[in-house]
Amino acid sequence: KDKEEDESKEEDSCSQQNRASRKKNYQQKNSDGKKAGEEGSRQRERGKKAPTKDQKESENKEKKTNKKEKEGDDKQKTDRKNSTTSSSNSSDEESLSEEELAMLMEQVEQKKKLISTMRNKPWRMMKKLSVLREAQAFVEKFEGALGKGKGKKLYAYKMMMAKKWVKFKRDFDNFKTQCIPWEMKIKEVESHFGSSVASYFIFLRWMYGVNLVLFGLIFGLVIIPEILMGMPYGSMPRKTVPRAEQATAMDFSVLWDFEGYIKYSALFYGYYNNQRTIGWLKYRLPMAYFMVGISVFGYSLMVVIRSMARNANESTADGDDDNFIFSWKMFTSWDYLIGNPETADNKFASITTSFKESIVDEQESNKDENIHLRRFLRVLANVLIICCLCGSGYLIYFVVKRSQTFSKMQNVGWYERNEVEIVMSLLGMFCPPLFETIAALENYHPRIGLKWQLGRIFALFLGNLYTFLLALMDDVNEKLAEEDVVKNITHWTLLSHHNSSVGNGSTATPPPLDPADVPRGPCWETTVGIEIVRLTVSDILVTYITILVGDFIRACFVRFMNYCWCWDLEAGFPSYAEFDISGNVLGLIFNQGMIWMGSFYAPGLVGINVLRLLTSMYFQCWAVMSSNVPHARVFKASKSNNFYMGLLLLILFLSLLPVAYTIMSLPPSFDCGPFSGKKRMYEVIQETIELDFPLFVAKIFSYVANPGLIIPAILLMVLAIYYLNAVAEAYQRANAELKKKMQMQREEEKNKRNNKASTNPVLQDLEDLFTPSTKSESHLKEAEDKKIDSPNRTSPVVKQDKAAALGGSPMTGGRGTAFTLPPHMFMTRPPTPHVWAPYPGQPRPRGYPLGPVPGRGRGQPRY
Repeated sequence: KDKEEDESKEEDSCSQQNRASRKKNYQQKNSDGKKAGEEGSRQRERGKKAPTKDQKESENKEKKTNKKEKEGDDKQKTDRKNSTTSSSNSSDEESLSEEELAMLMEQVEQKKKLISTMRNKPWRMMKKLSVLREAQAFVEKFEGALGKGKGKKLYAYKMMMAKKWVKFKRDFDNFKTQCIPWEMKIKEVESHFGSSVASYFIFLRWMYGVNLVLFGLIFGLVIIPEILMGMPYGSMPRKTVPRAEQATAMDFSVLWDFEGYIKYSALFYGYYNNQRTIGWLKYRLPMAYFMVGISVFGYSLMVVIRSMARNANESTADGDDDNFIFSWKMFTSWDYLIGNPETADNKFASITTSFKESIVDEQESNKDENIHLRRFLRVLANVLIICCLCGSGYLIYFVVKRSQTFSKMQNVGWYERNEVEIVMSLLGMFCPPLFETIAALENYHPRIGLKWQLGRIFALFLGNLYTFLLALMDDVNEKLAEEDVVKNITHWTLLSHHNSSVGNGSTATPPPLDPADVPRGPCWETTVGIEIVRLTVSDILVTYITILVGDFIRACFVRFMNYCWCWDLEAGFPSYAEFDISGNVLGLIFNQGMIWMGSFYAPGLVGINVLRLLTSMYFQCWAVMSSNVPHARVFKASKSNNFYMGLLLLILFLSLLPVAYTIMSLPPSFDCGPFSGKKRMYEVIQETIELDFPLFVAKIFSYVANPGLIIPAILLMVLAIYYLNAVAEAYQRANAELKKKMQMQREEEKNKRNNKASTNPVLQDLEDLFTPSTKSESHLKEAEDKKIDSPNRTSPVVKQDKAAALGGSPMTGGRGTAFTLPPHMFMTRPPTPHVWAPYPGQPRPRGYPLGPVPGRGRGQPRY
């Protein structure tokens, strides 16, 4: 063995010497070749340094002729290549076999998959772009070769149409986004003032869309048929101004109060005739008026509930946004497709505002205060606000009662005529800032404070509105009592006119009575419509004047007078105004409630509201961007506007109650409106069913209208709503629990990753605990190695094996050595104490404890 090892060593040394000699020879040859090349190039340069002029001219001429010949040859070659490639491509396409088509199909599918998954590849952008271009070129080139003959052309045509269709859909989606009204204005407001202010303008745009649909229903099914097919103006008393009012019917003060010609126009309920059918189409106007009045509430209810459901789905579909908020905002907020500098500035402002919102949320979540003091201040604030609400309700009731006495007087001034509208507008203008001042005692989070402010202003407006309606109902009852007297006078007037014409004994027909001379009833429906229209118009004017005076003129004063004033006007009083979110939102909601309630008595009110919303969008956007400043405490609005929608749904229900009461309980006026001559308004449906439908339909309707079926149906609806609400709450709880489990699992994974670095020190401590057993095992192994390896201790291979064995054992080191595991072992639990057991035939040491199993002890060995 020693001889064989010496021979292998000599062979290795000889091979190494041969390799070294070869490398030296190769390097010498390369160096000699380089030197020779350098000397040759130097000699050439020396020979080229001294050419004559004739030689230079002849060389230049030869170069020019060679260039021209080469250009001609290149042109001919390119033409030949193009012709040959085209012919070869056509011939190749025609001569493709089925195997080649299958291969092409597979390659095209692979390229398509690569194109679709290119974004997920962990490549650099240059590599992605190059590979994408190559794949697209390959697909465009060989995709048409998958067919044969006519099928090839059909396939190419289909692929072309598919690409055109995809491009058309993309362009159409872009067109739809561009057609969204006021999108850029709202984005600009959001970028500078935050999502809370932008939520108001989004809500305003949504309300504008709803009112457009309502205006289309009323204008297309009620107003236009009456104007085109009904009786013309002046042909009957309800469409004619009375003789006593004709002198002042066109005065501005009269028209401003919606009297005169406006009162007897298609804007109000009293203008419409009660004929069952009108025009050559036999259009049933009373039935259409009734059904449109109901469909206004039905459509609004459906739209509000659908939008609430959509917002709820969007809020539950989102993930947990409470983790790594600032990291997400920092690294994922910017839009790299922005190419407009103004858009980039708006995006920068939006990101800055979102950081402010998140900082405020984080500060509010970590705030600690005195709980008892906070509770006392909140109770005190609620008591003050309740006192304000009761006082405003009593004031409105007093003013409405006073206006009824003014209406019976003559020569009443402008203030007395418009006292109710002025008082309600002033209460709506001054009470919300007062509530906001009182709410400063509560120290809520801005988002929670906004909801409390909205609820209080909602209670204020709701109390004012229902106080106004209750006082108006007293006026309606008085007018109903007055109608009985006027109805008798009207009948006696018409009867006397007829008797006088017959008593003269003339055979000619008597001249008809002028409609302006016929006594009129008070027409309480038109009176209610006029009051609601006045309230709406006064609310519009107060809102615009408040914006001009309270925002624009105030901002101009602060801007230009700050240089010559005693103190800093921008930092102190009066400073710039902030946008009142709660007041504007509640004003918009209650204005819509008045529109829903007044559209039955004044069909033209919806058109006025459409104009109001259109001008409000432009006017308020201009005022916000020019006169307001962002809130001192910028906060993030909720992703779903369900709080606004909940208030809107409540006001929709509350505005439906007075209309339903008048339809089911009060008798209509006898000489105005489409329901005149009937005891109740809903009798139009019964009349239509009896005259236009078969008898069994009338029986079914009578059975359905039975209270014995209506009450169980209502109870069933209530139970269904309760069940669906319980199911929704259960889903929400399950969703919350799932989020918690996912969060816990993520934290566990994070802890595992963080604990990997601390596993080695722990295992070292375990090794130190078990050093005696490891030392005994190492002594035994050393003794065995000495017995086996004694004849060949000088062998280098054996030394290397022993070093590898000693270095690779997991527990051979002492206290200072690092603990390393073999690569094929996985540590799933800490190692258990190793118990030494004697080999067969080996004597047991003294003091070794005996156990229940022979050769196994009860604890750690003692030496």
